[in-house]
Amino acid sequence: MTTTSEPIVADGIVVVDKPAGLTSHTVVARVRRLAGTRKVGHAGTLDPMATGVLVVGVNRATRLLGHLQLADKSYDATLLLGSTTTTDDAEGSLVTTASPEAVAAVSDEAIAVAVEDYRGEISQIPSKVSAIKVDGKRAYERVRAGEEIELKARSVTISRYDVLAVRRVEQGLEIDISVDCSSGTYIRALARDLGAQLGVGGHLTALRRTRVGGFDLSAAHTLEALGDKFVLLPIAEVAAETFPRFDADADQEVAIRTGRPLAGLKLTEGETAMFAPDGTFLALYAPHGPLAKPSAVFVG
Repeated sequence: MTTTSEPIVADGIVVVDKPAGLTSHTVVARVRRLAGTRKVGHAGTLDPMATGVLVVGVNRATRLLGHLQLADKSYDATLLLGSTTTTDDAEGSLVTTASPEAVAAVSDEAIAVAVEDYRGEISQIPSKVSAIKVDGKRAYERVRAGEEIELKARSVTISRYDVLAVRRVEQGLEIDISVDCSSGTYIRALARDLGAQLGVGGHLTALRRTRVGGFDLSAAHTLEALGDKFVLLPIAEVAAETFPRFDADADQEVAIRTGRPLAGLKLTEGETAMFAPDGTFLALYAPHGPLAKPSAVFVG
């Protein structure tokens, strides 16, 4: 791991603990200033109200983001049963409110039974204020413009859905949950659908992403901390920990640097990180019949 308090020009990954109230785009802008480079991008957008893990690439590592195994994610969240909103979360306007009697009739056992229906592979309709594009325009943009839209259900996987606590409060039922899920899962939709199934409505009131792929909160840093000491996971370190490794000889290095196919290599399925004799991360290669061909080359 490389640390520095000065502007950097290195290639690597920064794991940010995003605060509430900032867009992912704003976080990227902050990291650009801290890193001293314009070449910064992020993987896996977080809504402004959400906090937690945002994986940010710096310089050539921006191109690595699309190759990292970032499909599996983990979240801690709080749902409020008893009311619905226009956005399926606390930032929207109130739409419906269930009677106190209806909310009181929802038992802890009923919640546990209902949650079972959302474990495993499920069909989920995303929130209408999601970033999904409808005819080339973001769904939330169409909704905010007053349009009525219908989004299609999609298949997602919930590998873990734990109910941590249930609290009976004045506003309804607060439920703390912890979820492991596939990319494309909307936790707001889980809140909406659980409330609908229990007959009282529901929405999301707090969301914290605790993991994206192999990056979790233990590796994350607040923007304030990064301002004091910029912490970068070097691209070579990330590649070596994420992909199978192949150490090239001098002749192979020359070929890899120019993206030429290589014969006679027995690479595993998927992508392999190719390294030079001096430890420089060169490229990602994958098997194509008798040859190994580049998926992406990271050196000039």
